[in-house]
Amino acid sequence: MAHPHASPDPHDHGQADSHGPHGHAGGHDHTRGASTRALWLALCLTGGFMLVEVAGGLLTGSLALLSDAAHMLTDTAALGIALLAQRMVARPADARRSFGYGRFEVLAAAFNAVLLLFVAAYILYEAWQRIREPAEIASLAMLGVAAVGLVVNLLSMRALGGGKDDNLNMRGAYLEVWSDMLGSAGVIAAALVIRFTGWLWVDSLVAVGIGLWVLPRTWTLLRQSVNLLLEGVPEHLSVPQIEAALLAVPGVSSVHELHVWAVASGQVSVALHAVHGAQVHDPQALLTQLRQMLAERFALHHSTIQLEAKACEQAEGAHRYGPAS
Repeated sequence: MAHPHASPDPHDHGQADSHGPHGHAGGHDHTRGASTRALWLALCLTGGFMLVEVAGGLLTGSLALLSDAAHMLTDTAALGIALLAQRMVARPADARRSFGYGRFEVLAAAFNAVLLLFVAAYILYEAWQRIREPAEIASLAMLGVAAVGLVVNLLSMRALGGGKDDNLNMRGAYLEVWSDMLGSAGVIAAALVIRFTGWLWVDSLVAVGIGLWVLPRTWTLLRQSVNLLLEGVPEHLSVPQIEAALLAVPGVSSVHELHVWAVASGQVSVALHAVHGAQVHDPQALLTQLRQMLAERFALHHSTIQLEAKACEQAEGAHRYGPAS
């Protein structure tokens, strides 16, 4: 972890690891247990029906069913990742993983996003081939499979709905199943149109729609995962704003070595050096004030702050943060 730990400095008034209440989701075992059961139920329903939908797509010749099955494959993986991440994040830090195992969630999400990009690209390619040469589709069987899929998705949404406001992990799983429900609805609509009009190209159109629906969500997931892997600043935070808030605290004359990063979603840390003026007679009180400000204004509960009466050598190479690339 590229995180600055300052060496002892003759001008240093002390360095404090300001570890306030972290707010990690580990204090309510009954909540975690309920979330785990809901995730297992949704995983079994989604994964089981995914296999049914693959078989149905192959038997009926419906690309829309196959594309929705591919979407459900990624959602099944996402639910599995949510379960595994929930288990891994709960593991305590050890001598080899001093930050714990939260980053496992990020690695798994990045892998899932890359897989989904390939799946979406294949769906779009196959849809183009089908538009050029439409294939016969058993619309009635297609309708039946999609209708069962809609019921399965509604049941999964009901199972996950109670915990979607508890944490981001459950909320993400709920949104995955919600998008599956939209896909099933689209396949039902395509089956009805084909049944009553014979327009086979509608099947490919719905497949393209599902593929295009998946791509933006996949890109967002991949971008967020890469940002975390690069130890980037979480999107909801701004380093210039944090710096300005620190400088607004009475007694702080300058700030350098300011770094904000996240080990995993919801596990944000900040490290900085703050130079104070000669009028500050109680550096510990200033440290407490800075820590409270970071926690209250930016929800940064894990902070490492080094107070200095004179800027250390690292400040010479410090630079102002420019616009994000």
